[in-house]
Amino acid sequence: MTGAAAGVAAREATARALMATGRSDGRRAAATRQQLKSARALVKVLGGMRGAAMKVGQTLSAVDLGLVPEEVRPEFQEILAALQHSARPVPFRAIRKVIEDDLEEPLDSVFTSFGERPIAAASIGQVHRAVLADGRAVAVKVQYPGIAEAVHADMQNLRLGLKLLNVIAPGIDTGAIAQEIRERITQELDYELEAANHRAMARAYRGHPFIVVPDVVTSLCRERVLVSELVEGHRFAEVREWPAAQRDRLGEILIRFYINGPLRHRLLNGDPHPGNSIFLDDGRVAFLDFGFFKHLPDEEVAQLIASTRATYEGDAEALFRVIADLGALPPDSGLAEPFLESYQTIFGWLLVDREVQVDASVTGAMMRSYNSMRAADGLDALTLPAEHFVLMRAVMLLIGLLGQLRATGRWLDVAREWLFGEEPATELGRLEAKYFSDRPYPPLPARV
Repeated sequence: MTGAAAGVAAREATARALMATGRSDGRRAAATRQQLKSARALVKVLGGMRGAAMKVGQTLSAVDLGLVPEEVRPEFQEILAALQHSARPVPFRAIRKVIEDDLEEPLDSVFTSFGERPIAAASIGQVHRAVLADGRAVAVKVQYPGIAEAVHADMQNLRLGLKLLNVIAPGIDTGAIAQEIRERITQELDYELEAANHRAMARAYRGHPFIVVPDVVTSLCRERVLVSELVEGHRFAEVREWPAAQRDRLGEILIRFYINGPLRHRLLNGDPHPGNSIFLDDGRVAFLDFGFFKHLPDEEVAQLIASTRATYEGDAEALFRVIADLGALPPDSGLAEPFLESYQTIFGWLLVDREVQVDASVTGAMMRSYNSMRAADGLDALTLPAEHFVLMRAVMLLIGLLGQLRATGRWLDVAREWLFGEEPATELGRLEAKYFSDRPYPPLPARV
């Protein structure tokens, strides 16, 4: 990893030097080649690693942080997209041993057929296609041998890595976030816990008109093995080339699943990267992988709605009160206006009353806005609470998905359902409202 980082740094320095010495087409092309070599080096290294390092690569593949010039971003993201579901697989003999050890039975006595080549490989495990004795096709997610020990070793060095985060975005409570990450990653290593999360989400969406969460085969789930019904369809890279109307519809489905849904049923999937969605021919979207998961308490839902309403209404004092009550801001009302300006920059794509095509590079703008806000007088005391880490990560990744889809919509019309309690304004919203009308979920908090 260190050697690869040194190579990347050298290539980036070369690229900057080439650009600094002139703007000719030849120099620009040479700089572009250096930057794309860096991307390929990252994929090679991260694709052979597991755990936290792999997850970093997957996040970079989905979120545009403005790391490279605009003209090479599409190809840069395309190279990194290899990390979404095609990490280097572990040999089948090792995977077979994990399954047989956990299930305490020979593989052939549990499955009538089992594909030795994985259909997906990701940060802490890989997925194989299999068939049960009753004829059901299933996806068998198997943890890499030794991954738990490797991830726990990663966690020992987490504070060192977070020091870099503190340089990029000062004021983040890195100690609290380190603890939050430890808890989430530890939970992600427990497939029995993930199976429970998966079952809760499957219950919430069973029979939904356009969202699919495959059922879990509970009797075959263990700490390192998770078996669920197999879903097959199109991957994210394919649907990015679909007609605009279809991409816009998919964008609304993603927003409804990752934002509207959690506010209704209080179940937040914090890992919306492209490899966790499968797009079916009938227009439905299947969602997978519920290891990085959070149950939202009513109080947190109420705070989220209150801060978003205040941002939409331009009410700096109301927004300031909500954030200050979380302990994230010092009690200085003079900070209210610059804080509102920053929030409007970060969440503007969701809160404007017109059609918006989300630009994936907005995530980079969000980071720049945060840094600008941090530079304002008095805001150097800003400390973001750790419990918001999963939610903010999910929002950043969602923006990356929408940007890569080039999806266009009146996203405020979708948000109005939870922001103001209004009736749905879209066809998908009306279908979903009818579906949820029979579900005994807690009501959204009353407007404050």
